[in-house]
Amino acid sequence: MIPAADRRILVVDDDKDALRAVSRALEAEGYVAILVTDGKTAIEKIKEAQPDLVLLDVQMPGLSGIDTLKYLRGRKEYVATMFLSAKSQVDEVVHGLDCGADDYIRKPYNLKELLARIRSQLRIKDLNDQLRVANQQLKGLVDRDDLTGLFNMRSLYQKLDHELERGKRFGHSLAVIMMDMDHFKLVNDNHDHLFGSYVLSEVGKIIKDNIRSVDFAARYGGDEFLIVLTESNREGAVRFCERLNELVREENFVSGADEIKLTASMGIAMSDPELEVDSRAMVRAADHALYQAKREGRDRVIEFKPSLDFQLGLPRSNMAAELMRRDKEKK
Repeated sequence: MIPAADRRILVVDDDKDALRAVSRALEAEGYVAILVTDGKTAIEKIKEAQPDLVLLDVQMPGLSGIDTLKYLRGRKEYVATMFLSAKSQVDEVVHGLDCGADDYIRKPYNLKELLARIRSQLRIKDLNDQLRVANQQLKGLVDRDDLTGLFNMRSLYQKLDHELERGKRFGHSLAVIMMDMDHFKLVNDNHDHLFGSYVLSEVGKIIKDNIRSVDFAARYGGDEFLIVLTESNREGAVRFCERLNELVREENFVSGADEIKLTASMGIAMSDPELEVDSRAMVRAADHALYQAKREGRDRVIEFKPSLDFQLGLPRSNMAAELMRRDKEKK
């Protein structure tokens, strides 16, 4: 439970006597009372102090309580708001609640009742805060692969599309890397699936330990991984892949009595800010380059080029078509 001393309550009322009375009651309970006399100042204080609760008079000169509440409900961050008002007609109460107030107390009010309603609103706020944190944690679990802790492909496509748009806007290229463990079937065949899962989790750790905070990676499926290096050029992407390949090659995967050495193959697709390609086209291009790395003997890095589709006998990818179209335009 959050101590009262850590609770900030903003009180907005142009009646200074009413303001002082509420302030004394709040401070007697241990709350931090922030006092202002108009709606405009209240909005500034809300941005600055981020109160847990707002007590708001309806009738005030300048910006009314209703207008102040409308501003609050237009913000992304929700703040609980209670009206304290001498306007006691049922229609006025209904209007205030329909505008988004969490509670409406008629003046003159009983201080014990007011404090009880404040405690009620603070409990609701705490529950909402806990729910928001739980939802964020749940989203993190949904977006992550259980085995490796990397992203899953559903979340990665969204992130990659966002980075491609950002790259177009600022003129940055990025690298999409498709990585596949060589002869991984032998791990499961000669050992067991538990050891195979252990190896994949260790590969995930190697990837996480070697990408920058601005980069991201996903388990594509099975023993395939996808890595996105943001704001990266071709030379940097190739260096990264060669270093990652070496780390995998040097790793001795050991769990209990099981032990194995492995290699990996990688395909790189570089984005071009001038090309109209989406995340799926980039992934397809990297996958075509990976396929060529496998054909050439594995344990190597191949960069995607438009001619690869023809060499592999594959349908021309969107990215290859875009690159060839641009080359023709230049000629």
